[in-house]
Amino acid sequence: MALVRILVDGYSLLHHWERLAAGQPRYSAAARAELIRRLTLYQDAIATPITILFDGAGPKVSLAGELSGSSVEVLYSRSGQTADQLIERLTHRFAPFGEVLAVTDDHAERDTVISLGGLSSTCANFIQDVENTLAELTDTIKDHNRRERHRFGQGRS
Repeated sequence: MALVRILVDGYSLLHHWERLAAGQPRYSAAARAELIRRLTLYQDAIATPITILFDGAGPKVSLAGELSGSSVEVLYSRSGQTADQLIERLTHRFAPFGEVLAVTDDHAERDTVISLGGLSSTCANFIQDVENTLAELTDTIKDHNRRERHRFGQGRS
């Protein structure tokens, strides 16, 4: 079955991605915006929709400027609800359409997602996958640009 969606526990991933938004507090608006930016690049590279879920009623400061170009879905839990509960609900709802990957370091949450028919990943494994994919994409773009510059330079001689 095909992977139809990646569900990310946003604060769990922010906690473990130490090189993300260096110098910024782990749970700041700047760190959230950088997470969204990186996962947007990753989503573009892998062509699988990503939903980032955060505990809480949303940012106190508007992220509209940072999110305007993002196609990553960002959801905040309501009062009395957790991101884990949203992940469980979405895993169940997407199950008929294919596999869902949940990214969290909460062991119980990963077990619940697996029992619902989903897949799970630790934050460390997911971060490594994102960084590797983005590095490969950067290398591919550099190689393409180098070939095009060479081809264009030869065509003018």
